[in-house]
Amino acid sequence: MRRALLQMTPPAPVATPEPAVRSCCTPQAPVVGGSCCGGGGRRRVDCLLWISATAFLLGAAGHVLAVGPGWWHVFGHTCYEMLVRSWWGVLFGIVAVAVIGRVPGELVAAVLGRGGSHSGLWRAVAAGVALDLCNHGILMVGMSLYKRGASLGQTLAFLIASPWNSLSLTLILAALIGWGWMALFIGLSMVVALLTGWIADRLVEAGTIPANPNAVNLPADYRMGPAIRGVLRSLKPGAANYALLVREGLAGSRMVLRWILFGFVLTGLIRAFVPELVFEQTFGPTLGGLFLTLLATTLLEVCSEGSSPIAADLLTRAHAPGNAFVFLMAGAATDYTEIVSLRATTRSWKASLALPLISTPQVLLLGWLIHQFSR
Repeated sequence: MRRALLQMTPPAPVATPEPAVRSCCTPQAPVVGGSCCGGGGRRRVDCLLWISATAFLLGAAGHVLAVGPGWWHVFGHTCYEMLVRSWWGVLFGIVAVAVIGRVPGELVAAVLGRGGSHSGLWRAVAAGVALDLCNHGILMVGMSLYKRGASLGQTLAFLIASPWNSLSLTLILAALIGWGWMALFIGLSMVVALLTGWIADRLVEAGTIPANPNAVNLPADYRMGPAIRGVLRSLKPGAANYALLVREGLAGSRMVLRWILFGFVLTGLIRAFVPELVFEQTFGPTLGGLFLTLLATTLLEVCSEGSSPIAADLLTRAHAPGNAFVFLMAGAATDYTEIVSLRATTRSWKASLALPLISTPQVLLLGWLIHQFSR
């Protein structure tokens, strides 16, 4: 009789464990940079990403085919130039995002040091100078570091110290303007990066800017060796693992990629409809020239490989070394792609606007001082 009752009793439901990585369209999934899901659990089309990507690819194809009106040729040439100059940086950034996603937050904290500390800022600046990437690849890496626990100050210092300070671009800049100017520009850029990061961290401590919710507190007995070996094991060779890394990298980079492509398209439109002569005639070694240079580099998104020759022209042809420094630095300080990516990553306009508001006055002041002492 007891056996019969047991057979008639329905089994208790078994609780299924919550997945470690949630799908983008689960109800609990966090929303970063705008919702990706529509009603009924269906994924919403990322209009900005696909419209920008379509316009960018059509422009690049138009350049190759050499068809269309004059403005379309300029737009297409810009898209093609951006593609040729930045594809490697974007690709490396996607790979770096995937790899950093496998790195525990504790290991990132151990490598970069404690957020808000002087040593942590120095390490972030050193990492930015050492990485040989264009600004778009650096942007992806910087956003990933923030997600893994880097402080806002470390993230801003990392972004400002990059990208033109990389080894290859340093050599290019030295060949174009000389080793003396190159060394001065690098030293001043590191000062701006350190001071900007320090101010940002102090504002976070004061509660003016929200702190990084991903921050990690390391235990006293933490050791880096086992964590590094664990990361290396997770990167073991294999087609399946490489395919998973590609998917993780693309998924993690999607938020930044939409703004990179949008920036490319906007730059092409500006070059197509704003006469180049307007830029060439107004960049003299004056206070007005400094502000016009700031305006131009803010609107005209130039990849890091293209910024060095333009800066060299400002120094050698316009005889405005301060403008050259502003052009190099303000591209990182006022870049709208970086600002909107910071907004999407930190979910705070205060944190994202800290980048231009803190660093731009320093850049303009240093540019003006360079003009005064180079006369």
